[in-house]
Amino acid sequence: MPSKSVVVGSSVGLHARPAALIAEAAGQLDASVTINGMDASSALMLMTLGAKCGDSVEVASDDEAALDAIAAMVEQDLDA
Repeated sequence: MPSKSVVVGSSVGLHARPAALIAEAAGQLDASVTINGMDASSALMLMTLGAKCGDSVEVASDDEAALDAIAAMVEQDLDA
């Protein structure tokens, strides 16, 4: 499965609001996306990663467009 290493951009890390926005976007895709092996469409699973701002995470998907879309979201400060 293709993957991309990205740095978490949200000031609060992958916590409530950023995790919810990423999970919502991932859930609307026609492809499976994971972040550090966790289902990206589950906000709860993303929050359990404990990823903080500046941490590197691995985004993976068989769909290149889905991979790029979720990776770009992870890199943004979604809590701003």
